Amino acid sequence: MTSGTLYLIPVSLGPASTGLTTPTEVGARARSLDYFVVENARTARAELKRFEHPRPMRELDIRELPEKPGPADLDTLLAPLLAGRDAGLMSEAGCPAVADPGALLVRRAHEAGIRVVPMVGPSSLLLALMASGLNGQSFAFHGYLPVDEEARKKRIKELEAESARLSRTQLFIETPYRNDRMFEALRSTCGPETRLCIARDLTVESEWIITRRIAEWKKAAAPDLAKRPTVFLLLAG
Repeated sequence: MTSGTLYLIPVSLGPASTGLTTPTEVGARARSLDYFVVENARTARAELKRFEHPRPMRELDIRELPEKPGPADLDTLLAPLLAGRDAGLMSEAGCPAVADPGALLVRRAHEAGIRVVPMVGPSSLLLALMASGLNGQSFAFHGYLPVDEEARKKRIKELEAESARLSRTQLFIETPYRNDRMFEALRSTCGPETRLCIARDLTVESEWIITRRIAEWKKAAAPDLAKRPTVFLLLAG
């Protein structure tokens, strides 16, 4: 029996996002599926309604991916695909399997010989990099930095030194309610010539993307980042 296909379905980055962030082909593919593995069922249902899925949500097979799935969890989720059924993988926001636990399901799918098809959609990391003016030839995403203030400053200095040595753009994020503290740590820790980009609320009406040297950030008012999705990027040297 031929296995089904695992389609990686991007999700809009915010409630005010327009259809322009998701190609029509993505919506068409989502409407053709009735089995979905998702990070958050509520968010997935809202996105499927935005895609105008023709079937009632209660008739769709929507299963949440555990936060830390084990091999047995992944195999259970992939069992319908091995039986020939196609499926869609959806993150809570943006592209699935990028800075997202869905990567584990994709890895397991490859191990099982299941075809994986990525689809085009909004990625906050790539959108931020595109708009930053920083080095797009060499870059790295580091996820979350330490919460402890001293450990965070130490990590920032390490990333800045690596950026200067390799001419590498460093990307990272923070839990939205701690964004302000992250900004202040960057402004007080990095050297004056290091460039820092703040990319907030990507693809929505309140989108705000600014790149400045730290010396310039110190003269400017702190941006409003509290409880708002933000990507931080720095480039030293």
